This record gives sequence, C-alpha cells and structure tokens, in this order.
Amino acid sequence: MSPALARTLGVIGLLLYMGVGFFYLSSGLVVPGVALIILWLVWLGGIWLLLRVFKRRPELTFLVPLGATAFWFLYLTVGGALFGWTP
Repeated sequence: MSPALARTLGVIGLLLYMGVGFFYLSSGLVVPGVALIILWLVWLGGIWLLLRVFKRRPELTFLVPLGATAFWFLYLTVGGALFGWTP
C-alpha cells in the first residue's frame, strides 16, 4: 500500500472517530454524571490510541472508531439493563 493511500485512510479514521465523539458527548441525556465522566475518559483514551495507531499503521486507524462505537453501545446497553438508564 502506498504511503499516500495509508495516510488518506488514516485521516478518514480520524474523522470517523470525531463523529463517534458526538455520541459520547451527547450521552449525557441518558447516562448519569459519574458514568458520563468515565465514558468521556474512555473517549479521550481512544484519541491517544488512535494517534499511536496513526503513527505506526495509519491504514488500520478505522478500527479504532469501530471499537469505540461497539464500546459505547455496550456501555449504554449494560448500564440501561443494570442501572435503569433511560432518556
């Protein structure tokens, strides 16, 4: 894979992660305060991971937003089932 294509895929992954951030930020409508702070810290940790992946293997950057989306969905689903989080 050419370096230009790898970087392009990396930038697409970065943009996708910013889009996932919208869901993390708007989760305050469902998640209580302490759980929301934990969720935001996980998202910030994802930025750190994303930048590390971007430096080493930019073509794999799109996997980080996929993992972040799966985590967000599971976090809200399990929290809703165990703690009764509802909008």
